[in-house]
Amino acid sequence: MDIQFTEEQELLRSSVQRLLRDQYDFEARRKIVASEEGFSREQWKAFAELGLLAAPFSEDVGGLGGGPLSTMIIAQEFGRHIVVEPFIETAVVAGGLIEQAGTAEQKEAFIADMIAGTKIWALAWTEKGSRFDLANVATTALRNGKDYVLTGEKAAVVAAPWADYLIVSARTSGHNHDRGGVSLFVVERRAAGLGLKSFKTIDGRRAAEISLREVRGHLLGNAGEGVAALEACRDRAIGALCAEAVGAIGELNSATLEYSKTRKQFGTTIGSFQVLQHRMVDMFIAHQEALSLMQHLNLSLSTGDAVLSRIASGAKSKVGYAGKFVADQAVQIHGGMGMTEELNVGHYFKRISSINIQFGDPAYHVLRYAQLGAVA
Repeated sequence: MDIQFTEEQELLRSSVQRLLRDQYDFEARRKIVASEEGFSREQWKAFAELGLLAAPFSEDVGGLGGGPLSTMIIAQEFGRHIVVEPFIETAVVAGGLIEQAGTAEQKEAFIADMIAGTKIWALAWTEKGSRFDLANVATTALRNGKDYVLTGEKAAVVAAPWADYLIVSARTSGHNHDRGGVSLFVVERRAAGLGLKSFKTIDGRRAAEISLREVRGHLLGNAGEGVAALEACRDRAIGALCAEAVGAIGELNSATLEYSKTRKQFGTTIGSFQVLQHRMVDMFIAHQEALSLMQHLNLSLSTGDAVLSRIASGAKSKVGYAGKFVADQAVQIHGGMGMTEELNVGHYFKRISSINIQFGDPAYHVLRYAQLGAVA
């Protein structure tokens, strides 16, 4: 598959490429990751000024109306530079949920600050033992006046230490694993009763374990409809994550090819060894297959394909396996230096590994793909 991009989309791509080339090379990224906060508010502001945070949103809510294809372009370039700032968590995941499920007042209150880059958001949906099941929610929400009071635990909430607001899934009725009864709530990250234990992820980003002890939250959308909203959100997130992974895979292929032209063994460059040539051809094929499926998914997102969720699971599994294969080969061909902090190869490996477990690992999505096909 080869998407024919519009002039505006090509301009967006070139703008993102220029910004990242000038301000976000590998050394700049290393300094950002090593900083106290672990991300750059200056870069976040630059992304907002360029319109990147507005691109995924429709014009009705003040965005640029770029939709999934603009999101794909941005995420792919971010993957090439292993950008750590929470673009997907804020603009794609949380922003998409608010635009999809929020009231008119909530959209007006929250989306403008997202687009301006003044507020950062994260989604807290995973719980210990939930194993990618959106309906497996033990956190509870009890009505208290106009709002709700939330009690429970959330695990591995990516970008939570940077966030101003969280979207939290909690059960307002039913039992664990029931699709009905799960609702979404907007919670201030510094709300009374909210405990946050921050940690650094393997790919250099920040996440947190969150405890909620009678934390006040505001209902997002309709009560009991959280799982359906999260399923649509997952499809959008997978589209962006696959694009980011494809960007990283492409960079790994380029770095490995260049390395093979200069590294010598037995008096000759390793790129002349036929067995390594075969490996790099396989890496190229894996990248092209992943690229094609990623583009197909994002086109399906933009058109609202009837079997969108199955396409998303197919892409997540294929891109995940392709990413792991290319990352493994790149590290092995680079040898021991492939996992050193000073070389970018190991950082791409870690980011691909992290992407592979977000919103379901490849094995989970292979099974889901088969189950959705049986239903169809």
